[in-house]
Amino acid sequence: MCKFSVAEKFVSINGEGTKAGELAVFLRFSKCNLHCSFCDTQWVNSDNTPVKEMTTEQLTDYVKSTGVNNVTLTGGEPLLQENITELIFELGKMGFEVEIETNGSVPLSDLASLTFRPNFTMDYKLPGSGMEKFMCHQNFSYLTSNDTVKFVVSDLNDLNRAVEIINRFNLTSACHVYFSPVFGNIQPEVIVSFMKEHRLNKVRLQLQLHKYIWNPNKRGV
Repeated sequence: MCKFSVAEKFVSINGEGTKAGELAVFLRFSKCNLHCSFCDTQWVNSDNTPVKEMTTEQLTDYVKSTGVNNVTLTGGEPLLQENITELIFELGKMGFEVEIETNGSVPLSDLASLTFRPNFTMDYKLPGSGMEKFMCHQNFSYLTSNDTVKFVVSDLNDLNRAVEIINRFNLTSACHVYFSPVFGNIQPEVIVSFMKEHRLNKVRLQLQLHKYIWNPNKRGV
């Protein structure tokens, strides 16, 4: 029986992505293979993170009990969970709309061909994160109009690099593209000015809603 290391589970609004503002069930899994400089869920990645081992059946029962149709698998890095495809399949079979928030370093090839394909909200880690060297560029070829690439930017250097990647892989023709500021590092108006200067059509600025509604460090929201 498959088990997953769950750090927390809760219902809230989606703070980012194409379904921002909509209710979603969040299943947050422990562990990550990256160590971004601006990580806002660092507590999930510690060996001392308190987790609950839950089976596929327990997780699907929980999701059903909420009455909410959107399900967001997040972390940490949810794709590090062994047998995560089983959970995705079962949720999809039950009619739930599954979104995976992934950090861009784990290959998507197997998941992109699933019968109940999830939607991907995939980060591309820019220089400010310290993790760009781990990005899996092949993942861009699996993205569709239902998916999102999110660039979390901390400064103008990050913004310039994001434009290089967008143009190189023609991302605005393949999927949704978002800029999101590192909270407290760069003002949103700087990003807007940059977008205007570079005529970045089909790129959206998105703020993390949950950090404006609640305390930025609050968990379970």
